[in-house]
Amino acid sequence: MARFVPGTRALRTLEAAARHLNFTRAADELGLTPAAVSHQIKEFEDQLGLTLFARTSRTVRLTAAGAVLSEASADAIDLLNRAVSRAQKLARGQSLLKVTADAHFAAKWLMRRVDGFRALKPDIELRFDISYEVRDFDRDDVDVGIRFGAGKYPGLAADRLFDNVIVPVCSPALLRNGPPLRTPRDLFNHRLVHIEWSRQGVTWPNWQMWMAAAGVDDFDDSRTMVFGTSSDCIQAAIDGSAVALADFAMVAHDLSEGRLVQPFELGVRMAAEYAYFLVYPQASAYDPRIVAFRDWILEEAGKTRT
Repeated sequence: MARFVPGTRALRTLEAAARHLNFTRAADELGLTPAAVSHQIKEFEDQLGLTLFARTSRTVRLTAAGAVLSEASADAIDLLNRAVSRAQKLARGQSLLKVTADAHFAAKWLMRRVDGFRALKPDIELRFDISYEVRDFDRDDVDVGIRFGAGKYPGLAADRLFDNVIVPVCSPALLRNGPPLRTPRDLFNHRLVHIEWSRQGVTWPNWQMWMAAAGVDDFDDSRTMVFGTSSDCIQAAIDGSAVALADFAMVAHDLSEGRLVQPFELGVRMAAEYAYFLVYPQASAYDPRIVAFRDWILEEAGKTRT
């Protein structure tokens, strides 16, 4: 006798409701109304002849049967997502390489150089997934990625691109027309901006750290401005409203084209284990497209280091 097998919509509803144990939050995630989630769960229960959730006026909890089926639903959805990713990669053939990178790295470094790869390898079509979300190579339709981190990604190969050296930058107009910048203490007369980032006890260099490296021990960082993204920080410097601390690799092009200047040579290095890495599945390490892209980007990264 054929058994009832729920569709993917019902499975996703069950999985979300079980994960949140709240039909309203599950509905928000799925783009449904709480009533629609409740109706789908009730229909699912009626078709199976099982009670999956124990409901009271204030709480929702899984029954033993609900726990078994919600776990199976999560596994089934994950398996289907992985299969869809593999199918998408097969369908687009071997001439296309899909690269994922965050918007800041893409705008400030990658896109300024990518025409060189296209000229070198015209038979490989590049497409980009620009997102701050970390992609899963098994579940998402991407082949290689650029990630900032410690380079330890289980199951992935990781090639270090370059170290992060944080330097002060400002617009040429600010240097010409603003208060002079002859010594680090002269920075006290300017608006100073930086980003705030820390992970596993490692902190992105800020103005307090830069001033300490410059031998300034009485710096008051309460007057500095903190930005949420490096892009906003760099843009404030380009606009002439501030002196920013920026990753040298991300502003090298702006420096070479005169949009920014570096008033002091001193740079503060990020912790040695953190850097930008090119990452890809170890199983794909000999894919000709990935080999070509890896060789090219490592050469370009070497130029940046120089």
